[in-house]
Amino acid sequence: MRVFDYELKETENPRIGLIALQTDERIEQDFRRLIPRGVDLFVSRVPSGLDVTPETLQSMEAAIPAAAGLLPQSRAYGAIGYGCTSGAAQIGASRVGDQVRSAAPVEAVSDPLSALIACCKALDLRRIAFLSPYVEAVSSRLRDALSEAGVATPVFGTFAEAEEARVVRIKPQSLVEAGSALVADETVDALFLSCTNLDTLDVLPELAARTGLPVLSSNLVLAWHLCQLADVAPAPDPAFGVLAERALQAG
Repeated sequence: MRVFDYELKETENPRIGLIALQTDERIEQDFRRLIPRGVDLFVSRVPSGLDVTPETLQSMEAAIPAAAGLLPQSRAYGAIGYGCTSGAAQIGASRVGDQVRSAAPVEAVSDPLSALIACCKALDLRRIAFLSPYVEAVSSRLRDALSEAGVATPVFGTFAEAEEARVVRIKPQSLVEAGSALVADETVDALFLSCTNLDTLDVLPELAARTGLPVLSSNLVLAWHLCQLADVAPAPDPAFGVLAERALQAG
């Protein structure tokens, strides 16, 4: 047997971490588009229920540290995201941040709720139309959290679906039709498509063109906010739309 000498390479790429739900089939694929090359993206998973209810959302709180602890620990992260919009509202963004920081080397933590609030501030959006796949009991907690942050959701629509395996398979064209109908004859500043498991990225430009409004989604705002927190520019993807034009400079 021969034992060889070796040299170690220097690794200085910025790092972003993502804690995705076990049942989420969409967010990781979207982040591979939205996080730029040259940024190391690491993904962990947190156990989550097959159905989305306040109880299954709350149950994730205790499991977040274990999921964060499974991210590589050799260097600090620029930011880590918890990928659940409704879960952040149910558990509380502050509590989510504490749970992540307890197990991973990072200071900046975000989630889709916090990211949406940051985007609304950057774009001066105060009234948004809110489209969710979930039943009203789940969405109402999220809308209340937005209201507390100064973002009103006077227009609300839902597909009334609780099963994650069906949410991820809602056709993008259904989002276009529902989103367009939701804001027709309404006075709002933007349209938001809630849920990290929705297939939204390719329809955001079409919806923006149809409605004349900024159109945001959970995965879009979370990727944008994590890049802001990590001090890197997001990938040049058409889905960023008005964020690329205005909010990137605001960050």
